[in-house]
Amino acid sequence: MQLTGAEIVIECLKEQGVDTVFGYPGGTILNVYDALYKHQDEIFHILTSHEQGAAHAADGYARATGKVGVCMATSGPGATNLVTGIATAYMDSIPMVAITANVNLPLLGKDSFQEVDIAGVTMPITKHGYIVKDVNQLAATLRKAFKIAKSGRPGPVLVDITKDVTAAVCEFEKKAPAVAEKVSRFTEEEMKKAIDLIQNAKKPFIYVGGGAVASEAYEEVRTFAKKIQAPVCDTLMAKGVFDGYDDLYTGMIGMHGTKTSNFGVSQCDLLIALGARFSDRVVGNPKKFASDAKILHIDIDAAEIDKNIKTDADLVGDLKEVLTILNSRLDQQDHTEWVEYIKELKEKYPLRYDENALSCPYIMEQIDEVTKGQAIITTDVGQHQMWAAQFYHYTKPRTFLSSGGSGTMGYGLGACIGAKMGQPDKICINIGGDGCFRMNMNELATASRYNIPIIQVIINNHVLGMVRQWQTLFYDKRYSQTVLNDKVDFCKVAEGLGCEAILVTQKEEVAPAIEKAISLGKPVVINCIIPEDDKVFPMVPAGAPISEAFDAEDLKNKEA
Repeated sequence: MQLTGAEIVIECLKEQGVDTVFGYPGGTILNVYDALYKHQDEIFHILTSHEQGAAHAADGYARATGKVGVCMATSGPGATNLVTGIATAYMDSIPMVAITANVNLPLLGKDSFQEVDIAGVTMPITKHGYIVKDVNQLAATLRKAFKIAKSGRPGPVLVDITKDVTAAVCEFEKKAPAVAEKVSRFTEEEMKKAIDLIQNAKKPFIYVGGGAVASEAYEEVRTFAKKIQAPVCDTLMAKGVFDGYDDLYTGMIGMHGTKTSNFGVSQCDLLIALGARFSDRVVGNPKKFASDAKILHIDIDAAEIDKNIKTDADLVGDLKEVLTILNSRLDQQDHTEWVEYIKELKEKYPLRYDENALSCPYIMEQIDEVTKGQAIITTDVGQHQMWAAQFYHYTKPRTFLSSGGSGTMGYGLGACIGAKMGQPDKICINIGGDGCFRMNMNELATASRYNIPIIQVIINNHVLGMVRQWQTLFYDKRYSQTVLNDKVDFCKVAEGLGCEAILVTQKEEVAPAIEKAISLGKPVVINCIIPEDDKVFPMVPAGAPISEAFDAEDLKNKEA
């Protein structure tokens, strides 16, 4: 059948099973939006307040569902406003297709109105980028974009289409979507070496990263941990892969990881990295990271092997497939003595906070209790992000959505909207600091426009908390540009943007506020006022060995 380029875009989206897109129209993409108008019963479009919100929403949708998230924008500033969201998805390996339109082909390269080489701009932060200049190539390009986004190590793909292509006509034939490729490259010899390392280990430790989520290797990871009887730590990206209540679970590793995880990894004789990339926030000082251990690294991306940490053995492949083989070939291991030692560390170094005042850890515990641990938690970036990771028990994957690699302030609200659109039956709560909230709070208007019942919890300490924490500890309390003690009233802002608002200043107000917000069935902002000098502990200074993790008690003892 003969279709315009714009109609082909919509048909390809339908082909790929896309039910929701996030975007903002403009001149060059008008043809696509006109075609979308005719198919609004099949594809629901969320008009965000800003293109960055659209990119974050597509990202949150992808993380919550495991599907490819889709965002759209017009040329020039519309396209460049997607960049931060694309970079966020790229750093955390999130499958996304960003569709942008550009000026007509004859106007390309002439500094035309709202012309930007968005494919060039995004080249370092996408798996691949396309510029479609021929309508006959459009369908094939879109299909390849979706396949690339979800194949191997997932990530964002950009498809830029000139406006005249969206108006041009060509023959279109429907096709079934391509199956995502998960190519494994390990040899039998490498598999035997890995098995030998595991079976000879006396003190193994498992370190789980976001690759376990991408490969959907949840059951395999849990079976593997039981099979080799090893403690398990995780990263921000891997929350919920391993049950947060399990006896083998030790919490996060790294800069704000638990002492148990950091000390345990520093003492183990075999560290098994599952779909993790040994980020600087995890390893601290790479020369002293797990220095007594052999390293076994399993990951789908060969480029990550030996990139940050030298390994003793590796298996390049899809984690689900690799672990299935390992679980079938490994004998049951017995590391009771090692596990008991780790249990003693957990008892000796629990996560603590000041119970006398309203605090984010207390708020997270209350949210955990009220939601029975079944909510999807999105976060912005900073102290609240770490507290949300530490004090909520994640028992299932895709329930903690946060910007890990990029550390994008302003990420959470858009992501929460996307998550709720992808998982409408789930309670979706964004935890954001007051500094982060200011960046993209305009997306509350998006939530109210469509009556998307998300809950925005503002952890309001009137400062940029994480930066202030560093200024306190490492900059002699020189609080340069981190105090937000101004006249902004977030409750009035929320109400002005069409949302319900609840102010919380006391501990006893937290649970009723959460319960009310859930019951209202509309977007709600809960503004929680906490002390300005609360700190996230434990902490490892940047570049220091993770074995030097310290907490508030250690600081007191040092100062005494």
